[in-house]
Amino acid sequence: MSFSIMMVCVLAEAAAGSPAPIAPPPREIAPGVTLLPGAMLPERGPDGNTVIFDAPEGLVVVDTGRHAWHSDAILAYAKSRGRPVAAIVNTHWHLDHTSGNGRIRAAFPGAPVHATGAVDGVLADGGFLARNLESAKEMLEDPKLSEVQKEEVRIFIATMDEQDVLRPQVVVKQAGESRLAGRSFDLRLTNGAVTDADIWFFDRASGVAVIGDLVTLPAPFFETACPADWRRSLDEVWARPFRIAIPGHGEPMDRQQFDSWRGAFNAFMDCVAGASEAGQCAAAWSEAATPLMGGGEAAHREARGYAEYYVGMLRANGGRSADCRSR
Repeated sequence: MSFSIMMVCVLAEAAAGSPAPIAPPPREIAPGVTLLPGAMLPERGPDGNTVIFDAPEGLVVVDTGRHAWHSDAILAYAKSRGRPVAAIVNTHWHLDHTSGNGRIRAAFPGAPVHATGAVDGVLADGGFLARNLESAKEMLEDPKLSEVQKEEVRIFIATMDEQDVLRPQVVVKQAGESRLAGRSFDLRLTNGAVTDADIWFFDRASGVAVIGDLVTLPAPFFETACPADWRRSLDEVWARPFRIAIPGHGEPMDRQQFDSWRGAFNAFMDCVAGASEAGQCAAAWSEAATPLMGGGEAAHREARGYAEYYVGMLRANGGRSADCRSR
């Protein structure tokens, strides 16, 4: 799809007259680690999960969501704790993980964004976001779009007008031990995977791994992906002795659940590379993913629908996205 609703971004409030949704409440995952769950609402792009770590110098916020109500929840949490946001980490540049950067930094201007430099390529002429901006403008003329969908498109356009909020103040170029706001993390980088370069990390103190969109439900999101590198990154996560893995979308996972997702991902990619019908690949993915989503027919249909779309997209581009730069 030329303009992916998965990638649209928000820097504004809901349309006049429409009540803003309420973000899910924060949940403590481990001592000193809090999850602000993302959400997927009808006709809207999603918000990714936000993870907040207590650190000696303040709060470390990992990913800032898309919608204003999500970043409002981050600010409300900081206020409730009486602690400043001292650092922001973007696991990757997808806009449902980065669009709140500007609103958080407006409240805490001393909190730098730490991220890879991969966003520069997608903002440049011909890059993923630059191309989608042109498609978005055309979509506003489509009478089939609902007002909510048009609102999402307008917000994406507004974000692109303020695109510097997506750029990091600290460009992360090297993996290894990293101290953020006085707390130590085992920070890792991918060479390709979900985007050209993603961040994930393991917090030894809590046993929590924050892995961004290396794991998502109802399906992996392949719009900018290099699946061969993605497989290797999942193996690297598995090699860390984490107790809990927090995905970019979906519920926290224990090691068994993560390994089930990893196995389903590998089987899905093997199916894409083979001669099976798209529906067979999608059905196998859905069978594996639905239990991780709590079960039920609606979850099964959702997982299968996404997977069948991605079979076609991946096969049309030699088993990866058209924007995969890995060689």
